[in-house]
Amino acid sequence: MNLKRDIKPITYLKNRTAEVVREVNEERRTMVITQNGEAKMVIMGVEEYDQLQRSIAMLKLVSRDENEMRSGKTIPQEDVFRRMDAIIAEARRKRPGADE
Repeated sequence: MNLKRDIKPITYLKNRTAEVVREVNEERRTMVITQNGEAKMVIMGVEEYDQLQRSIAMLKLVSRDENEMRSGKTIPQEDVFRRMDAIIAEARRKRPGADE
């Protein structure tokens, strides 16, 4: 982020809304809008917002999984495969025409 270029007062946004929208989208920039000298809003393109949301969701999953590992709520991979093999074998035995 270029502080001089990407932090603007709200009057800049009011006077140049179309230009700001174009710049943010075409240049894939994020812009901080200030009011009374304080940061109040961040403007970003929809694609950048979607990517940010996907990144946040992925980080939440990783964090949750790390917490589950630490608290012992995980199952060893070998046990999972053994259970899957047993479920598949049982499903095959119950399948109509499996005895033929």
